[in-house]
Amino acid sequence: MRMQRASLAFIALAALLCTFAHAGQPALDLQVELDPATRRFKAQADVSPQSRDFRFVLHESLDIASATAGGKPLKPVASGAESGVRAWRLALPAGADRLRVEYGGTLPALDRALDHRGVLRGLPPMASGEGSFLPAGGAWYPQPAPLFSYRVTITVPGDQRAVAPGRLASEILPAAKGENYRASFEFEQPADGIDLMAGPWIIREKIAPHIGMGGEALRLRTYFTRELDAMPGLADGYLEDTRRYIERYSGQIGAYPFASFSVVASPLPTGFGMPTLTYLGADVIRLPFIRATSLGHEVLHNWWGNGVHVDYAKGNWSEGLTTFMADYAYKEQESAEAAREMRLGWLRDFAAVPAGGHAPLAAFRSRTHGAAAAVGYGKSAMLFVMLRDAIGEEAFAKGIRLFWDKNRFKHAGWSELRAAFEQASGKRLGEFFEQWLKRAGGPSISIPDARMVTEAGKPRLQLTVEQAAPAYKLRLPVELVFSERSELRWIDAASPRDVVSIDMPSAPAGVRLDPDLRVWRLLERDQLPPIFRQWYLARAPRFAIASAAHDVRSAADALAQRLFEAPPRAVPLEELNGGTPFMLIGLHADVDAALARAGLPPRPAALIGKGSAQAWTVARGETAPLAVVSADSAEALRALMRPLPHYGAQSWVIFNGSRAIARGIWPAPGKLVRVGS
Repeated sequence: MRMQRASLAFIALAALLCTFAHAGQPALDLQVELDPATRRFKAQADVSPQSRDFRFVLHESLDIASATAGGKPLKPVASGAESGVRAWRLALPAGADRLRVEYGGTLPALDRALDHRGVLRGLPPMASGEGSFLPAGGAWYPQPAPLFSYRVTITVPGDQRAVAPGRLASEILPAAKGENYRASFEFEQPADGIDLMAGPWIIREKIAPHIGMGGEALRLRTYFTRELDAMPGLADGYLEDTRRYIERYSGQIGAYPFASFSVVASPLPTGFGMPTLTYLGADVIRLPFIRATSLGHEVLHNWWGNGVHVDYAKGNWSEGLTTFMADYAYKEQESAEAAREMRLGWLRDFAAVPAGGHAPLAAFRSRTHGAAAAVGYGKSAMLFVMLRDAIGEEAFAKGIRLFWDKNRFKHAGWSELRAAFEQASGKRLGEFFEQWLKRAGGPSISIPDARMVTEAGKPRLQLTVEQAAPAYKLRLPVELVFSERSELRWIDAASPRDVVSIDMPSAPAGVRLDPDLRVWRLLERDQLPPIFRQWYLARAPRFAIASAAHDVRSAADALAQRLFEAPPRAVPLEELNGGTPFMLIGLHADVDAALARAGLPPRPAALIGKGSAQAWTVARGETAPLAVVSADSAEALRALMRPLPHYGAQSWVIFNGSRAIARGIWPAPGKLVRVGS
């Protein structure tokens, strides 16, 4: 996931400023001293703004000590702090084109209580001995323009290391106890922000020859904690896989646009992609599957999001394109079944969003909650699946390269993507992009009737295709099922009710609509097993606690507050049969008794006696209103606080402590429409 660069307020302020640095020097030259243990931060910024009325923001923890231009003092003007930042204004005197700002303060402490959702909602600059993170959107430096070049020199105590996006220009390691570590990073391409990280890391390095721009060598690094660095083969594996991903995407898109790439361990529970590096949670880095999945996603963001910048005012396309070319491409490489399972996951997540909770894809900016992710990642990636189906693989690959060539280190939006694919394919794609970007939700499609008819003396299969008005213009795959084989045909639908005829020498037994799930749509109920995300995203979630013990009730209440995105309401067990999404939490025996009293299905046999805790969903009637979390102790319930929210795409999970030992989705076969005559 690419780090969102700035708050909307910051973007609006930055939009008033210049867009290019002075030739021959960086627009921003930063000298930073950071003591993570005390959180003291001190900086000197030499800035080259093109506007003499220079306006910028700094975090409320930072104050300006002095400002000068041409050796003459300037008077900073500050506004009141709002949303954690303070706006500043400096007026450059005539004849001056560069100013110096000295500022500093005590940064907020690193918040180790932040969960994944908290991190996604944006962060201030934070510091601690175990790790410091000053995000680009945290207002810790005076930003001279929406796009700018920079040099940053960072000094930290000798037991710490520091890194920022860019080319490593110099590095001084401490030669004796008490000496500092210092490193300088230069970013000569237009950047839209600066992230700074520090931590007690051990650095490993590998030089990869001939894979950079113009055949230059790349500097590949890991910045790992001592514990991670001691794991056999871990750092070497990350370095080699990084090289492999860079080669892969250089071939598909264009040469890697930077001089280095680093994998940096974070104390926070998530990962971000930034120019020349990825900042991954230390607990995530050790997981064996991350190198085969998330690492490639973050490397690819050096092209999408950091190489071509997102024009957020027009929507964020980079997460969907990166998901399509990384996560989804790896599944396609694995097998057709694995790719289909990922498409099914996107459509299930979409179906779990409550009615009225859908937003147009064009409105997506960043993943701040599950409903946004279902659109900004799932729907966006599916748009590229459908686009490739519509124009063909060759034209799609050509369009990717054209988009990169024309927009490298510029801001680009969906319109630039559309232009590249139109040029590559020779097709007009306005209607395609318009309906998938501007319309919220998706079509609800069905085949209510299929029959054999005779037209002009020929046997034909006649399909009635219905969708809700206003209709989408769709190209739909349908599977024709015979007794010993099946075949796939594509049909067009553009009205609330279309009757489509297909020449058929013999009658199929049945028809399935879009069996491989290649069209973004609301799935029919028999393709939608209940998954936990339906509860996590519920607009008015309810829960009941089956157990009376105080420690269990306390743990159950805390878990409920953690799981739901909207504030949940605790209700009595008697309301268990209500029609809206409902969660039951408690100890095993109490849960079994509550289910029996309510006349609900008992604990699934496949879960009985396994693990310290179990969670499952129950489909009932026209809704899927019940989810159950059952544990053998209050401690086992508390152990679910961190992991259970990450299993929203599952129908059931079994845990030993905080570790999931089994999970799955209840079967949901697709609907077969019988062919009549």
